[in-house]
Amino acid sequence: MIISLKDGSAKEYAQPMAVIDIAADISEGLARMATAGEIDGEVVDLRTVVDKDCHLNILTANDKEGLAALRHTTSHVLAEAVKRLRPDAKLAIGPSIDTGFYYDFECEPFTRADLDELEKEMKKIIKEGAKIERFELPRAEAIKFMEEKGEPYKVELINDLPEDATISFYSQGDFTDLCAGPHLMSTKGIKAFKLISSSGAYWRGSEKNKMLTRIYGTAFGKKDELNAYLEQLEEAKKRDHNKLGREMELFTTVDVIGQGLPLLMPKGVIIIKELQRWIEDLEDNEWGYVRTKTPLMAKSDLYKISGHWDHYKEGMFVLGDEEKDKEVFALRPMTCPFQYYVYKAGQHSYRELPLRYGETSTLFRNEDSGEMHGLTRVRQFTISEGHLIVRPDQMVEEFKGCLALAKYCLETLGLQDDVTFHLSKWDPENKEKYIGEPEVWNETEGHIRQILTELEVPFVEDVGEAAFYGPKVDINAKNVYGKEDTMITIQWDALLAEQFDMYYIDENGDKKRPYIIHRTSIGCYERTLAWLIEKYAGLFPTWLCPEQVRVLPISEKYSEYAEKVNKELKANGIRSSVDNRSEKIGYKIRESRLAKVPYMLVVGAKEEEDGVVSVRSRYLGDEGQKSLDEFIAAITKEIRTKEIRKIETEQQAK
Repeated sequence: MIISLKDGSAKEYAQPMAVIDIAADISEGLARMATAGEIDGEVVDLRTVVDKDCHLNILTANDKEGLAALRHTTSHVLAEAVKRLRPDAKLAIGPSIDTGFYYDFECEPFTRADLDELEKEMKKIIKEGAKIERFELPRAEAIKFMEEKGEPYKVELINDLPEDATISFYSQGDFTDLCAGPHLMSTKGIKAFKLISSSGAYWRGSEKNKMLTRIYGTAFGKKDELNAYLEQLEEAKKRDHNKLGREMELFTTVDVIGQGLPLLMPKGVIIIKELQRWIEDLEDNEWGYVRTKTPLMAKSDLYKISGHWDHYKEGMFVLGDEEKDKEVFALRPMTCPFQYYVYKAGQHSYRELPLRYGETSTLFRNEDSGEMHGLTRVRQFTISEGHLIVRPDQMVEEFKGCLALAKYCLETLGLQDDVTFHLSKWDPENKEKYIGEPEVWNETEGHIRQILTELEVPFVEDVGEAAFYGPKVDINAKNVYGKEDTMITIQWDALLAEQFDMYYIDENGDKKRPYIIHRTSIGCYERTLAWLIEKYAGLFPTWLCPEQVRVLPISEKYSEYAEKVNKELKANGIRSSVDNRSEKIGYKIRESRLAKVPYMLVVGAKEEEDGVVSVRSRYLGDEGQKSLDEFIAAITKEIRTKEIRKIETEQQAK
């Protein structure tokens, strides 16, 4: 057989060879570094036997898939350490993830001290260097094997495997786990790891199941890579909106109000208000939207017409019982069917289209409690929602326009480099999740693919992520910990107009069905605020800052002049305040920096005498004396143009 290698060379063998043996034949050094193999594009275990011509790539921790195998092996070492220190713990699952790995256990929670003890035990296991071996069992034997070990979650996993599935196990010394692999050849291959945190997690992600204890960890091929990641993680903790947003008094949560129901505090409201006013004016004045205001709830009848009752009911807050109550209501998880009835309130000619409806919509979704986090995953939120009613011949250009608007919003906020574009498609293997025929789905997905290609927008395709009524473009971003969330969505809908009997009169006087675009321009305001907090570490562009200027009198003697300056600032629409405390000016400056105020105006005898202000900013530090008019002209221009000024030094940021 002929094995074609990544560098273009080839190896010929007379008999079948395991991937690890081929790696050793190429280079002993490569074999020591190998973590997995890739045969004709499919990731395989190092123990996999190659018995025919193929393309083979030996993966190491420098490769994404190779690093995943290293991390997966580390999760098994963690599981063994837990079983050694807590023999009664039950094993659930322990996959690799983008940032490392986790393992779920049924046992008491772990403290930081417990994690430190587990790390010590893991180092012992790694030093022992047990050979990792793979074996398979028939279903009945596999179930019996795990039952005898007292591992009910593993038994459940085996029972849920397809009838023709290969049931494999990996053992290292006295420890064995159900696993599909791939894994390293020995525990000695783990060079650098760290247990990060512990939290609760529902079995299989459902709050209907038992709460388990999850341990998160990470692993790298080299210690310096681990150290760099841990430094990055520390920086992420500083930027975590859930921590920083509370410290900055932007939002809070209260147990008696409920999980996923954040309270926006006055400073947070200022930022949301600025974003909302900007978006509404932008959509209405420059993009031709008209505004609607619709109810926060509706009868179940509405959601039955749209299909949400059948496809999305579990994610809704339902008020009432269909078996007992004459009328059952639900808080709205979306605005589209409401805006359809705004359209249906009158008859429309083809000349009126497109009609672009915009609404700042408060929505409600019954998220699982385990999914809630700060402002990014909540049960009540507000979005820049819009629905465009268009003729079929207008659909492509209007869809492009929605993309252009979304990209403009991202660029204005300085977020354009932080996103990825996704074509979210239906899953033809699960047709019951969707409405419409395959031909419609294939056609609409093809249109979106062509649009993104034509606009030279890099994108990936995600099967099964479409809405039940149509494909969409999801614009996603990662938080500081690497978790990806959808920030902006643009959906192509060729189906719901039929269900709502929506039509327009064409040039021949005939009734025709319109198409619909469901879209957001900035997405969810709460999630966007979280994104901005983490992006700028709280050092927002000046136009968004809750406090834009703080006037600092050197002593009480200059308070009157400080108040005069402040009054003039406010008269020009600048959010400002005066620090009249009897503190030294150095202390006031430090306090202003901690409050992340972009501009400080220091005033004393010289400033009062000359009618000027001494400007200090987070951008340039000491900017010297300026006339108040000059400063006001500069900052109002910065606010009006939504300029994102560069912070020159790290010291200024502090």
